[in-house]
Amino acid sequence: MMKQSEANKNTLFKGFSVDKPVFTISLALLGCLVAYAGLNPEHSGKFFASLQAGIVQYASWYYVLVAAIILVCVAVLGFSRAGDIKLGLDHSEPEYSNLSWFAMLFSAGMGIGLMFYGVAEPVMHFMSPPKGDGATIEAAREAMRLTFFHWGLHAWSIYAIVALILGYFAHRHGLPLTLRSALYPLIGERIYGPWGTAVDVFAILGTTCGIATSLGLGVIQINSGLGHLFGIPISPQIQVLLIMGTMALATVSVIMGLDAGIKRLSEINMSLAALLLIGVVLTGPTILIFQTFMQNVGDYLSEIVSKTFNLYAYDPTDWLGGWTILYWGWWLSWAPFVGIFIARISKGRTIREFVFGAMLVPCVFNLFWMSAFGNSAIDLIHTGEMANLGELVQQDQAVALFNFLESLPMSTLLSVISLAMVVVFFVTSADSGALVLNMLSSKGASNTAIPQRVLWTVAIALVTTVLLYAGGLSALQTASIAGALPFSAALLWAIYGFFKALRADVSKREVEANLQPNIVQARTDDWRDQISNLLSFPEPSEVKRFLKTNVKPAMTDFALEIKTHGVNCEISDQISDKGEISLRVLQNSEMDFVYRVICADVSSNSSLPTLKSEANAIESMVQAEVHLSEGGQGYCVMGWTKAQIRMDIIARYGNHLRFLESI
Repeated sequence: MMKQSEANKNTLFKGFSVDKPVFTISLALLGCLVAYAGLNPEHSGKFFASLQAGIVQYASWYYVLVAAIILVCVAVLGFSRAGDIKLGLDHSEPEYSNLSWFAMLFSAGMGIGLMFYGVAEPVMHFMSPPKGDGATIEAAREAMRLTFFHWGLHAWSIYAIVALILGYFAHRHGLPLTLRSALYPLIGERIYGPWGTAVDVFAILGTTCGIATSLGLGVIQINSGLGHLFGIPISPQIQVLLIMGTMALATVSVIMGLDAGIKRLSEINMSLAALLLIGVVLTGPTILIFQTFMQNVGDYLSEIVSKTFNLYAYDPTDWLGGWTILYWGWWLSWAPFVGIFIARISKGRTIREFVFGAMLVPCVFNLFWMSAFGNSAIDLIHTGEMANLGELVQQDQAVALFNFLESLPMSTLLSVISLAMVVVFFVTSADSGALVLNMLSSKGASNTAIPQRVLWTVAIALVTTVLLYAGGLSALQTASIAGALPFSAALLWAIYGFFKALRADVSKREVEANLQPNIVQARTDDWRDQISNLLSFPEPSEVKRFLKTNVKPAMTDFALEIKTHGVNCEISDQISDKGEISLRVLQNSEMDFVYRVICADVSSNSSLPTLKSEANAIESMVQAEVHLSEGGQGYCVMGWTKAQIRMDIIARYGNHLRFLESI
């Protein structure tokens, strides 16, 4: 439907397959950031602090508005008619099982954050709420409401909208799996020019800052865990060594690729997370965890609107900038990475399936995790069983999880599992981040040279290390908030274009739905042959012969006639090589009409009847299936006459013209 320009071909640059402007500009800007922060740590620390204060003071309302708009848009998509549209062609199927899909969503999206903040955030809100006294019953309830708010639907909706936009344009319309493709409905082929370059560069900068923030949290927690368990000193030098070690593991995973590396690590981490969660639930206050979870969900849903728009405008507080605005900036800066990664693994799923699968399932897991760890920790403080936990958390957030686990049976085992999870989360975030940065810099290509993929793991490690030295966690957090500002503007623009494209797609589907396969010209005496065609599956050679003797002549007749009306038309005969033949009517600046008939394998469709012997049934289950530009239409023309096929092409082309008039 949408054509790629010649500029979309990879450009060989210094042995790499890259988009030269995006690659060079991004590395140059990242180099400037690293040099500035590394050579002037004191000055850069002050600058980061003033930058964060300025954003919170002048743009906090904007971040809140962006998060609200995105949540509403994703909810609308899930319940609208557009929910039936696939992230891919109509006949495409998911590449990964639900379990593998959820595991990769969880590991890439929030793994390190849950480990770092699972105990720390609820306890910190409990001890120091934005309003009112701390360490009270009301403070405990408000702490969980705020934690749910920060880790709930808003976060996953930001990830989901980016993944939906990119997955739709990449898998359904054949555009590069980079952020620039989201702007195609608005600027067309100009996405391959300066505008597209600027968008991808901002995406790389924001993604790198977001990844650095999460990895900074991860390495600090790994160092704290090693210190807590084995007495290893907590110092910047140790943290640099940990970054080097874990990034070496990430590099190995990147070299192994998506299926062999990231997928397996994600499944391992999901298993460890489930094991740790079950251990906390069973050895902690089990009944309290389930009771508070149910009440927390009710409180969260009942206050989601008021919490969304609460800027504390009538009673200002510094709390907003240190928590909510930080999170919204963090999710936004993390969104290009997570969005591209989720889009990459979500091909073949419908928009509705994606919205409810990629939002609700991880969200419920997040919230139950926060209830299990947060409410258990608050209960320890409130009952006096571990009264000093609040002070320990306020002193050092990174060690909060390990201090909490000391109160449970088998604390050493649970701590070791937790430490292993943080390491694996670190690796999966780093390797999937490197994969995405590589795709952004190479026009969506993922199977590039190994040194090119490794380059981005090195870049991530370098940025994380320098920002940690420059200002610790505050520098990383500020980088996230600042990086989200330009990206959020591009994202709102992209959302508008996405809805515009979806309206056109829905219109075409409605037009096509009114058209049934055209067999009205069948003779009354060949009805037995029609039934036989429906219930039997010819050999591939028979289908190819049918394409040559019936389909090709019908397409040729249509093409010759339409050319007499001044309309250009092309026929691509790939019957011998691929078992398909296609007709394309060129519509100049509009979407071309495509009518393709392919020798399609239907062996996996268990609902189809098989009348042949078991010995050759599987090999022979093929059909002459009609595909339009949006994918397979679910019907077979095998046995149709040339006249019937001509009439079907005419009817489909007429629908395409009516669709073009409607957009």
